[in-house]
Amino acid sequence: MESPLLNVHGAVAADAPDQEIAAHYGDPVREQRLLEAGKAFVDRSNRGVLKVSGPDRLSWLHSLLSQHLEALEPGAATQALLLTINGHIEHHLHLVDDGETVWIHVEPGTAPALAEFLDRMRFFLRVEVEDVSDRYAVVTGPSGDGLAGDGPSLPDVAGLTTRIVLRSELDGLAAGDLPPAGLWAYEALRIAAHVARFGRDTDHRTIPHEIGVIGTAVHLHKGCYRGQETVARVENLGRPPRRLVFLHLDGSVDRLPAQGDPVEIPGGRQIGFVGTSARHHELGPIALALVKRNAPVDIELLAGGVAASQEVIVAPDTGANAKIELRRTAADRP
Repeated sequence: MESPLLNVHGAVAADAPDQEIAAHYGDPVREQRLLEAGKAFVDRSNRGVLKVSGPDRLSWLHSLLSQHLEALEPGAATQALLLTINGHIEHHLHLVDDGETVWIHVEPGTAPALAEFLDRMRFFLRVEVEDVSDRYAVVTGPSGDGLAGDGPSLPDVAGLTTRIVLRSELDGLAAGDLPPAGLWAYEALRIAAHVARFGRDTDHRTIPHEIGVIGTAVHLHKGCYRGQETVARVENLGRPPRRLVFLHLDGSVDRLPAQGDPVEIPGGRQIGFVGTSARHHELGPIALALVKRNAPVDIELLAGGVAASQEVIVAPDTGANAKIELRRTAADRP
């Protein structure tokens, strides 16, 4: 559903899958600075919104998702994953419970499939699942009272807050005290914060350990859920095949690598792919990428033909072998 904020003067629509909202409103760098300073908001109303209600909602979601949700306190926000049977990430959920309802927001276009899956899994439990994306919208802005609306709120990157508001409130936000910033501004701050975006920095084979969401969206000490075997195996017995990296791109090049472009080492051998990229107002051109775990951390890379140096997000030795090394180190102490 196209956002009414695309009618704001200077609005330029973002590329797919975000074409229903603005990439910027004419001055991307200024918008990014304002957003980082808590003096602007971002329209992210293309994201899907679901409601899960009923007295069994938390224990039921706990049984299906990667996060410990049984005792989630009202107002406490968290993240969770829905995994395939083989442990690949199928959905990334941002959620908060208000005491009566769990509010969830997910990537654009994914809410119908998630709602359908959840509805099939209700059986005789006292839960109701509803895709309310046509009535509710996601906006991100300053924490505290800086962002209008009284809907459920969740912490976000760079000290920002995401709020779920009535879609009818979007026009009022555009006319409020805070100016709108485009999605480019938010994406630059997210990438700089080393936070992967599902479906953009991941592919159909991505497992949780590869993108550093253990502890954030995955609880390692909870009951069974679909895909748990893969999580446990990597945590206790092995290491993930790939790892998320942050790329500092060559600023002399007048383009950014595209999502899906190859990441190569000198000699032309591909070791991964580019996820999202952006121009940060202080760091310059940056990107996230998934590369092979054993790629040297100090090697120069080519990302879509653009020279890049990498910054470690997920360590090459993450998983069981890192723990073994730590135990050996402790055991060797006098």
